Amino acid sequence: MIHAESPVSAAPPIELVCPAGSLPALKAAVDLGADCVYLGFRDATNARNFAGLNFDDAAIAQGIAYAHARGRKVLLALNTYPQPETSALWRSAIDRAAAAGIDAVILADPGLMRYAADNYPDLRLHLSVQGSATNAEAINFYQRQFGIARAVLPRVLSLAQVEHVVDNTDVEIEVFGFGSLCVMVEGRCALSSYVTGESPNTHGVCSPAKAVRWQQNPRGLESRLNGVMIDHYTPQENASYPTLCKGRFEVNDETYYAVEEPTSLNTLELLPKLLAMGVRAVKIEGRQRSPAYVAQVTRVWREALDQCLHNTARYAVKPDWMAELNTLAEGQQHTLGAYHRAWK
Repeated sequence: MIHAESPVSAAPPIELVCPAGSLPALKAAVDLGADCVYLGFRDATNARNFAGLNFDDAAIAQGIAYAHARGRKVLLALNTYPQPETSALWRSAIDRAAAAGIDAVILADPGLMRYAADNYPDLRLHLSVQGSATNAEAINFYQRQFGIARAVLPRVLSLAQVEHVVDNTDVEIEVFGFGSLCVMVEGRCALSSYVTGESPNTHGVCSPAKAVRWQQNPRGLESRLNGVMIDHYTPQENASYPTLCKGRFEVNDETYYAVEEPTSLNTLELLPKLLAMGVRAVKIEGRQRSPAYVAQVTRVWREALDQCLHNTARYAVKPDWMAELNTLAEGQQHTLGAYHRAWK
């Protein structure tokens, strides 16, 4: 773990990229070993636009100073798509990021990439998972056109597909390692806006808090989204935040999680394979989660990464790592997701 009080010059073989929805979360991530912390502005330019989350200019300045003093990087998620009547907001976010000294901007929209590349040629650009690039040809296109330095892969690729992408591009590849899953190819989801009328690609959240309702009745707890019942929980079940893709539905007389189960991705066991492939960064999902969550996940993943880097051949996942992460997972359960292709 790096504890230097001044910036470091050499990047680690694989970076741990951790979420921050607040300044305390950023400090927790940095203190416990994140190589990079990613955050968003307090507006619709980021895909975690929840009330009470994210950063104003003063908080970002404090966060960057704190991270840089300890040799860590700060990335800005500018990963939603500009709307015609408010597009200046997104361009202004690029200006603010460059002025603040952000280490990289995570972008999905090609128009914003062009604006950034033309106006701030020294600003490092990462292709967001919301950009939906699932193959090397697409990633190489973004590199040629806009100078993209890193691409975040959607959570729908198998390990073999990830390896094929890494082998066929010079762009750094970042993958999700832990946190909530998305069964869709990010950036292409229309399902989430079906009930609420608001897309995460433009409004920054799958299920706006204003549309969420919880109702207790004699049978248990119901979750509703814009009046539509998404799930029903018995007193013994753990309730999860309602999104349409993670609801239980009746299909051919069977009621089950027909699209996606409420479970979290956890790829600790895949670290040696990801390292051998040449994956450059592992991302932890969860900017909407608490500083305590960020601290706990960062600490476990830092320890695991350090052990894997120190002796890859003898690396093994510790049961207490999994037990601790399962307490933070949706439904208190984990999966390898598309990496393993084990779903129904």
